[in-house]
Amino acid sequence: MGIPVQLRALRALILACGVVWFGPEAPVSAGTLLSPGPATLIRKSAEPFGLSASSLTSGGLYDKWQGVQRRLEDELVQLALCEGDPDRCASPAALQFLAIIDAARLREGRARLGEVNRAVNLAIRPVSDLAQYGQIDVWSSPLVTLARGGGDCEDYAIAKFVALRLAGIAPEDLRIVVLHDTIHGDDHAVAAARLDGRWLTLDNQRMAMVEDANVRNYRPTFVIDQHQVMRYVDTPLLASATGPIPAAPLAVGSLVRPALVAPAGEVPAQAD
Repeated sequence: MGIPVQLRALRALILACGVVWFGPEAPVSAGTLLSPGPATLIRKSAEPFGLSASSLTSGGLYDKWQGVQRRLEDELVQLALCEGDPDRCASPAALQFLAIIDAARLREGRARLGEVNRAVNLAIRPVSDLAQYGQIDVWSSPLVTLARGGGDCEDYAIAKFVALRLAGIAPEDLRIVVLHDTIHGDDHAVAAARLDGRWLTLDNQRMAMVEDANVRNYRPTFVIDQHQVMRYVDTPLLASATGPIPAAPLAVGSLVRPALVAPAGEVPAQAD
């Protein structure tokens, strides 16, 4: 009888922490990225790429992030239980995610970010939502992605965002950024982490981390932090590279370019 009481107390504690982590949840309303909803202009230059951003309170991307937050509440409970008693953990995905977090905690600075970027890239097989779910755009929480063993760019980015937060990176130094690929026409998501005042992008398409100032041929469109989804107000094309980008391509199997957040009714282009 004491164990259920303890579990309920643990769940309540973690859920309370989840509210603190992600902030109060605003009402969810229908929308698409073509009609992202009302926005309020907020700070400039604090975000990756140094651009102005507006906070969204509705829309397709907003709704997807709210759904991820709700699933994360249960996953945080499961992770806490598995961390406390790994021998009785019923989720191999939770143990795998905890191993990634534990390895990152042993490192500091850039090495911690790189550990998560590398480990998540190796743990997830790139596959489009259409191939995996039969739907155009599905955002998965980390344990769902790891249990399936596959995901597309936003699934990698979400897993890295959560792993880095649990590994000790301050929430104000973490983002998920949505970029539009101006060459292939796809939307792409990466995690971003601020280190020594500079934003580094953690991309599923490469092992090396690239500073936002060195990203080329993308147009930043949205940015997500622990509290909100924001739309970039200024969205200039990031100029074509005049030389090689200082990052090596990801050398683990074949890469795909699944569309990230296709507008309603739009079928993404075939993956490379």
